[in-house]
Amino acid sequence: MEQISFTAASLIRVFTLAFVAFIIAIALTPFFANFLYKHKLGKKIRKEKAPVYNRLHKSKENVPTMGGLLIWLTVLFVTLLFNLSREATWLPLFTLVIAGLLGAFDDLLNIWGRGGIRARHKLFWQLLIAVAGAFWFYKKLEWDTKGIHIPAVGDFAIGVWYIPLFILVIVATMNAVNITDGLDGLAGGLLGLAFFAYGVIALAQGQIGIAAFCGTIGGALLAFLWFNIYPARFFMGDTGSMALGATLGVLAMLTNSVVVLPIIGFVFVAETLSVIIQVVYRKLTGGKKLFLSAPLHHHLQAKGWPEPKVVMRLWVLGAVFAVIGLVVGLIGRG
Repeated sequence: MEQISFTAASLIRVFTLAFVAFIIAIALTPFFANFLYKHKLGKKIRKEKAPVYNRLHKSKENVPTMGGLLIWLTVLFVTLLFNLSREATWLPLFTLVIAGLLGAFDDLLNIWGRGGIRARHKLFWQLLIAVAGAFWFYKKLEWDTKGIHIPAVGDFAIGVWYIPLFILVIVATMNAVNITDGLDGLAGGLLGLAFFAYGVIALAQGQIGIAAFCGTIGGALLAFLWFNIYPARFFMGDTGSMALGATLGVLAMLTNSVVVLPIIGFVFVAETLSVIIQVVYRKLTGGKKLFLSAPLHHHLQAKGWPEPKVVMRLWVLGAVFAVIGLVVGLIGRG
């Protein structure tokens, strides 16, 4: 059984890096926002989308996107200077940057009116990123000798199955966060809660580098949210949602707490399931819809909920499940 322990110095390190990231991101935001507006890097609403979506989001057209760059570039800078570690931060930092670059390219294609990267091509690149990360995780970090933790049960060796598990988790989390990123502040707030939960789990395990990395992301996210809450000054874009989603999956694997990821990220799971259910239902019924619009947050909007109400209630739901997942994740660790 692992001993849960951390020192005051560890907490100070985590909160210091979170504060530094927050200050840097806040300071950069005016210049970053002016750059986005000056170069007209605004969101485009594709006309072929469902009429419900167009009605709900017409006002968001041309609002700058790619705000996620502010987050992951801040995290990259702070981590390179203060928290670079082969065991703790090389893999999540690599994932954050490379997935962020993929998302940025997708954002630019959307802005230029080319509809973004085709779904199958995007999946190919996501799988490539996940495969590279999986082999580093399995061989270089020696997870081939470790067991997966099941709360209240114990650790079970799964050997080479860590590789497909890692790939599944990273690709699924990347896309789940991307699907959820559709309302002002929604994905950012939920990600903040999830990274907080994994930061606490890492602290409890004595993985201070990972906890500090979670804190750094949390600080940058708070600065982003200051300008992203309704009405948003700019949006996260795929460069943020894909980068942070993939990184969340990596941190779940590094803390050996992947079993509780669907609990901590419950809203992400619910949003993704709503899309899958909608697609399957339409195929089975010849085009009829179960939800007024998918994913779930659009359905709630279409039912008449104001956007801030949808976001706040999903934040509350996310907070409840983040706490539940955190408690479950700590069971059997000390």
